[in-house]
Amino acid sequence: MTEPTLGINGLGRIGKLTVWYEVLAGRFKRLVVNTGRPVGRSTDDLVGYLESDSTYGNLGQFLSGARGERHPVTVISAEPPVLEVAGVRIEILTTARDPRQIGWAERGVSLVVDTTGVFRDPAAPSDKPGGSLRGHLESGARAVIVSSAFKVKGTASQWPEDSTMLIHGINHHAFDPRNHCLVSAASCTTTALAHMMLPLLNHELTRRMLTASMSTIHAVTNSQSVLDSVPGAGAKDLRKTRSALTNIILTSTNAAQALEHVIPTIRDIGFIADSVRVPVPTASLIILNCTFQTRLNEAGESAISRKTLNGIYRDYAKLPGSGVRYTERQNVSSDMIGEPYAAVIEAAETHTRTGLLSIDLAELGLGSADNGFQGPVDIPVTHAKIVGWYDNELGSYTKRMSELCHFVADRLE
Repeated sequence: MTEPTLGINGLGRIGKLTVWYEVLAGRFKRLVVNTGRPVGRSTDDLVGYLESDSTYGNLGQFLSGARGERHPVTVISAEPPVLEVAGVRIEILTTARDPRQIGWAERGVSLVVDTTGVFRDPAAPSDKPGGSLRGHLESGARAVIVSSAFKVKGTASQWPEDSTMLIHGINHHAFDPRNHCLVSAASCTTTALAHMMLPLLNHELTRRMLTASMSTIHAVTNSQSVLDSVPGAGAKDLRKTRSALTNIILTSTNAAQALEHVIPTIRDIGFIADSVRVPVPTASLIILNCTFQTRLNEAGESAISRKTLNGIYRDYAKLPGSGVRYTERQNVSSDMIGEPYAAVIEAAETHTRTGLLSIDLAELGLGSADNGFQGPVDIPVTHAKIVGWYDNELGSYTKRMSELCHFVADRLE
């Protein structure tokens, strides 16, 4: 039996943290990492990059706590770079930027995680200039997991049939090794949002959701400028060229569209999503607003209340593998750095208001004397605000994506 091996294309934020988590998990005893270019002046510079992180600290402490080794990476070979950490062999490739040229098959790699953020179109052919996801398949991989949502370019609106979007803990069981070879792990925000929405859609009191909207108060990413910079040709979002250090920046998110792929019932709900970037290195916040059709008791109180919603999340969090943590503590963003749950519900910030939605059936062409419906009809609705934290880099996202990798790898064997 071949040694369990995972290929990783890209060694940026998510690529590096995938290495960290996979070493901790120990599922794969061998990692083949393609940087696509030389790193630094020597292998020592590469080791230094892997061993320390400005957000999460030292790799040794991440693996073993305060008593962990300060320098846990052992250099087996400087050229080509071969490293070892906690019994996991890490082979570094530095020459090929086009996935077709990496040579996964000759290195015994059947599953690849592409963390570059460059290759997102599942419909692009393998010989596309500059590379594509399908280039990994031509290079010998049986399946590719992408650390972002798919983005189909051109006029095509549908993904190819061999492509799917999966989030571990939401719909990962839909993976079919006979049909799927390109898998999107969605985004960090979609991952957290899906874990916040699923308990509501599964509960009898809250499944009749009328509308929903979400704002994510999101940490900075490398798609932003450290200082103000000149926009590139054709740039649409000029705010991302403004300094991420000193600004609150409004931007967009595709979380609402992506959510429809992992929880199809969302298509029946009018869902809006937006994003606000703030100057913190990681840990983000979702403010979820939902409107429910409800029923009133004799006292005029809604069946959906703050207590009801918190109870739904409290019970859901107790389920094995739910991916949700429920807390009644007051938190700030730094408390969530390294948080291993997909979403942390802060119960103190759950709020509801109930009112009557007056609908004039006659204006809709539905009311008449013949059918007994005349004048306005008052429908009780409850509006709710729910807050959930997530570590958009390591804890919430990379951990979920790695768990998805393990699930897929088990089914490819």
